[in-house]
Amino acid sequence: MRISRIFPLALFLLGVCTPAAFSQPADEIKGLRRDLDAVRDSLKVIQNELETIKKLLQQRPAAAPQAFQEATINLDGAPSLGEKNAKVTLVEFSDFQCPFCKRYSEQTFPQIVSEYVKTGKVKYVFRDFPLDNIHPLAFKAAEAARCGGEQGKYWEMHGKLFANQTALAADNLVEYSKAVSLDVDKFKECLDSGKQTAKVRSDQAEGRKIGVSGTPGFFIGLTRPNESTIKAVKMISGAQPYAQFKDAIDNLLATASN
Repeated sequence: MRISRIFPLALFLLGVCTPAAFSQPADEIKGLRRDLDAVRDSLKVIQNELETIKKLLQQRPAAAPQAFQEATINLDGAPSLGEKNAKVTLVEFSDFQCPFCKRYSEQTFPQIVSEYVKTGKVKYVFRDFPLDNIHPLAFKAAEAARCGGEQGKYWEMHGKLFANQTALAADNLVEYSKAVSLDVDKFKECLDSGKQTAKVRSDQAEGRKIGVSGTPGFFIGLTRPNESTIKAVKMISGAQPYAQFKDAIDNLLATASN
């Protein structure tokens, strides 16, 4: 590991930085100082990596409930992709600062969109479930995505936020609004006013009601044409492999065809 290389170097440098060393040429002393700065920078990188690992361990996806029962989920006003009356509806509860949600959005989500959403088989619905206690920037990011949705760019902001998960401060959100060609003044007015706060809170409450405890969490059920709810019959907890989603969706599609 880097630590094994860094600490001997640090001890060596500390050993040579004694009064006797000051008699050495100025260029050599400058070199030693550069080496010390490099050690400090490396230690900072290691510290950041350890903090990231700690957060990842804290945010390990919760195990799926032992006996998931059917749950009715309200979809009214939630961002969605695909045909309104596609046979199957998949609902994701997610957090823009969650590393597992990012992994899912980059690896599995595109496959589901390609095979099922674009072919008219699945309607995809996104619900916000920011974990405020460990992800302090996630809630405002959820509001930012919804503010983008006001201008017809929800999914563009959704992708931009996950792609830049480590930079979700307020200034960053404004920059992302520019990157997806939003009217920045309208976006800032929406974000600063808190007009989307109640909707995000409502999503959180809905998620807790049906058993969401970690992110990402998914519910799959048959679409109810012209209704704003679905009855979910399957729950998938965590950023599971694509094959698990495929099996669940295919089983429901087969049921709908019978």
